[in-house]
Amino acid sequence: MNPAPTPWLLLIVSLPTSGATVRMRIWRTVKALGCGALRDGAYLLPAHAEQVAQLRELADDARNGDGHAWLLDVRADDPADEAAYKSLFDRAGDYADWLAELSETRKTLPDLTAADLSRLQRRHARTYEAIRSIDFFPGETSLRAHAQWRDFTAAIEARRSPGEPHAAQRGIPRRDPAQYQGRLWATRRHLWVDRVASAWLIRRFIDPHARFVWLDNLADCPADALGFDFDGAPFTHVGDRVSFEVLVASFGLGDDDGLVRLGAMVHALDVGGATVPEAGGFEAILAGARKRLADDDALLMEIGAVLDSLYVHFRGNRKP
Repeated sequence: MNPAPTPWLLLIVSLPTSGATVRMRIWRTVKALGCGALRDGAYLLPAHAEQVAQLRELADDARNGDGHAWLLDVRADDPADEAAYKSLFDRAGDYADWLAELSETRKTLPDLTAADLSRLQRRHARTYEAIRSIDFFPGETSLRAHAQWRDFTAAIEARRSPGEPHAAQRGIPRRDPAQYQGRLWATRRHLWVDRVASAWLIRRFIDPHARFVWLDNLADCPADALGFDFDGAPFTHVGDRVSFEVLVASFGLGDDDGLVRLGAMVHALDVGGATVPEAGGFEAILAGARKRLADDDALLMEIGAVLDSLYVHFRGNRKP
């Protein structure tokens, strides 16, 4: 039995000759939405695409610009037409161009600072996510691109923060904060995003009298210390969560919207993914503080004040 044909939305636009500005805006928008052009003024989009609502808004925009617009539900009459429609959405070329750039970029990694590596990762992540968002029929090419992106981010992490933990595949047991008071906590020295945010979280919300040891060598971790953000530590990356997010889940802090949103920022800066406007500013402040302050205790004190402010900001400015 042949699979059911894909439902499509067809936008047909007709604009007056004087509407050059509107025409250009519509062309740029349909391209950004990932529409396939059947011909000038006729644009196709799979009906399951998240961009459908924006396509409807575009039709309204065309009508408001003294033009005409029709949105039609269409289906292919036969498999050949179905294949022809789908071919309009082949993203292999987009992936190939991005992967070629990624390959060239990888050669430059040894010469970059931690902040430069983070900026580079975010730039390539934006390009990758832009392609993925319009890859309506992912196949082998998208799987290869995902594998290459995973390798690239791993290479950046290895450069940016030697000893960066590998994600454990296990559950996150719930901990009683009362059992974790006045303890010694340990992590790698030269604090970066996840470690400094985790240390702040520990002292601010879990163990107010926490003491910290910053390790040159993980083998020197004291036997009575609670480790975080390194392989084998009680609190480290688990699945797709970074150490900060694991601590939030471990100690039942997940109902605090400010911490959850702060965790999303830490996650994006540490391992990539959807970012927030505040991320770049925090990273710049941390990078500058690391250059000024050789002592991690001083760094935690200074960045802790920044995190205090960000926490209040995130808690008081809820998403609409």
